[in-house]
Amino acid sequence: MKVGVLQFFGWADRNTPLEHVYTRAVERFEIMDDTGYDAVWLAEHHFSSFSVCPSVHMMGTMAAARTKRLRIGTAVSLAAFYNPLRLAEEVALLDVLSGGRVNWGAGRGFSVGEFAAFGIPVEESVERFRETVDVVLKAWAEARVSHEGRYFNLHDVEVLPKPLQAPHPPVWMAATSESAIDWAAGRGFSILMDPHCTQTELSEKRALYGRRLVEAGHVADGRDIPMARLIAVSHSAERAKLVARRGAAWTVGSYIGGLGGARDPVERYVDEVILHGTPASVLDQILALKETASMNYLMCAPLSQESFDLMTLEILPKLV
Repeated sequence: MKVGVLQFFGWADRNTPLEHVYTRAVERFEIMDDTGYDAVWLAEHHFSSFSVCPSVHMMGTMAAARTKRLRIGTAVSLAAFYNPLRLAEEVALLDVLSGGRVNWGAGRGFSVGEFAAFGIPVEESVERFRETVDVVLKAWAEARVSHEGRYFNLHDVEVLPKPLQAPHPPVWMAATSESAIDWAAGRGFSILMDPHCTQTELSEKRALYGRRLVEAGHVADGRDIPMARLIAVSHSAERAKLVARRGAAWTVGSYIGGLGGARDPVERYVDEVILHGTPASVLDQILALKETASMNYLMCAPLSQESFDLMTLEILPKLV
């Protein structure tokens, strides 16, 4: 199993200087590089202390400069917010500067506040996202790109640099809803699976994606499908559950908001979403998902420094 880290840049305590958030992240990049993680996946968010990383491509350059073998993933480039030519340039430049270590993950985004601040109607987001992805891939594949679409019209533009990886970096699409899974599978894209669905939902969505790939005539075997999971680990199961509850409350309160229904969303995260417990218990939960969800790539999001340390020292060696 491959293991990567979904790196958020949460700023929960505003009495702590923001630069400390970035310093800690860079230290983690170096540890990941030395201990066998496959990749760091950088989370792009805007206008929220949930994760203060508005440019995964700029942060990716820092990660590349401080590591030698670690792959640099975007989870995700929020493609609906970009001019596709600029996005193609930035990701290609990161690939060149990193020595061909980019994993490109793209997504639509779902925060209403982000769309409002950027002046992009939410109802346009799906088509704008998909058209942007099409243009990026054309810009990498063609010497000069022309495109006529709903949102972008381009004529004979030479996009430089081209990515170092040929024909381009490996590509994933974030896909959570059934319609997004259908589109990604129909186009033959591999997918990134989100950290907010339950373990049962994760299994169901993975099975749906596999069926849709085959129905569309694409090869399903041999794909890395990163599955993002929030993780709380401690030598005490009780402490791990407290970390999980604190992480769930932070996630719900600062970014996700209420999920509707009668169920307390924090309890939902603790009971059905977050992997938490002792190192042995969390390892068992991961191995269970390997069977029930066909997990071949864990994208872990540790909810505390202790969780990251124990994941690295006690769980990672048993998985890779």
